Amino acid sequence: MTFAHVIAGRRSPVAPRNGAFADWLPHQLAAPVITDILDDCGLAPDQVDEIIVSNALGAGGNPARSVALAAGLPERVAGLTIDRQCAGGLDAISLAATMVLAGQHDIVIAGGVESYSRRPLRARTFSDGRAPEFYDQAPFTPWPDRDPDMAKAADILARNENIDQHAQDIWAINSHAKARATGAPDGAITPVAGLKTDPFARDLTLKHCAKAKSVSGTITAANMAVAADGAAFVVVTSPKIARQISRPSVRIIAAETRGGDPTLPGAAPVAAIKQVLDRAALHPSDLYSAEVMEAFAVQAIACQRGAALPAHIVNRNGGALARGHPIGASGAILAVHLFHQLKAHPAHGLAAIAAAGGIGSALLMSSAQEVSQNR
Repeated sequence: MTFAHVIAGRRSPVAPRNGAFADWLPHQLAAPVITDILDDCGLAPDQVDEIIVSNALGAGGNPARSVALAAGLPERVAGLTIDRQCAGGLDAISLAATMVLAGQHDIVIAGGVESYSRRPLRARTFSDGRAPEFYDQAPFTPWPDRDPDMAKAADILARNENIDQHAQDIWAINSHAKARATGAPDGAITPVAGLKTDPFARDLTLKHCAKAKSVSGTITAANMAVAADGAAFVVVTSPKIARQISRPSVRIIAAETRGGDPTLPGAAPVAAIKQVLDRAALHPSDLYSAEVMEAFAVQAIACQRGAALPAHIVNRNGGALARGHPIGASGAILAVHLFHQLKAHPAHGLAAIAAAGGIGSALLMSSAQEVSQNR
């Protein structure tokens, strides 16, 4: 069986909105990461066939083209921007694997970048001449009564799944503790603007959580991820290129994106996780690592429980609760961490993420050694 390979992957540090990257535009955040991943695998920019960039807040244009040019890729690399909100960074990698397996390209850079700090203002216009109405959250369904605020949807999920605030706070505390202890896998971060680590991780305690302001019911400022800026990319190649590059690679075994109840987006990844594991004839206990998005602690808990993932393998280096949530880049950050974990520990691994509108994506990767053993 033929698989697309990931041969390099990095991310920038993740900085909360209006923090260290407050003055940086998306292409400026992305370019140094792309330079480093090409250096990591010994590829020249002119060997790249395409770049796929997830971006959710750019409000039009084609950020991928700007990223390609800023990173020094040849002008023939057109650049493709996708928007699947939080899931986009992971789906960009899945799309790159599809292109490679179809024989369309041999080398594709894929991932995402987001700048909450420099996002354009967005406004609705009206035919009757009323003043434009500015908005922060775009509509994700055609039905206002089935398009809840994300924090409200998370609280509904918490009630449906009987996940109380204490459990959510404990998850957040553990995420910060793991991030403070390990930061990120070795070689995963490209320093940007003098920043080498994620500045948000802290010594979070139950006392701190008790003081956190409620955003919606059990959802508080302590157990939901902060808006943030960041970038993450991987190099996806054909088997031919992977053989030519004499460095460890990880194979993309299966990918799935599934739609679910738009009022409960946090639960949507469960079906996608089960689908990719079934396709690979794997059980959750076969996984070494599972990188699960933590836009909200309850979302991660619901996915871990719903997909029967062993709790100790989830987010080994902490999650978005301890970093922040740069929407278009978050899924790619999961994949970058997973890539480095599987290089260091030959095994199977999973990345999964939910997106507004009731969308869940999952990506299953395995080291070459593990794939060979399971044939």
